[in-house]
Amino acid sequence: MSRTERRLLKILDELERLRAERRMALGELDMLRHIDDDAQRDAAVGTALDRDDARVTAQDVDRFEREVEHLDAKIAVLEEKRREIAAKLG
Repeated sequence: MSRTERRLLKILDELERLRAERRMALGELDMLRHIDDDAQRDAAVGTALDRDDARVTAQDVDRFEREVEHLDAKIAVLEEKRREIAAKLG
């Protein structure tokens, strides 16, 4: 196996790992969005503690949205590298 082929396999493995991580982050984000929705409603009619909880849940949603964006960017870079290497092999 050539060095280029090994490099391609390494990239494919990393893409698989990142996609799995992205799927998990999306699942967590979906759950957090539901929790945040409830917290925002509670904060609208509740106490200062409810508003604090809503602020924290909103921050969690923002954090996971940024994480998914970060993973998307890493995947895009690796996809481009994969295409370049595949073109060399093809």
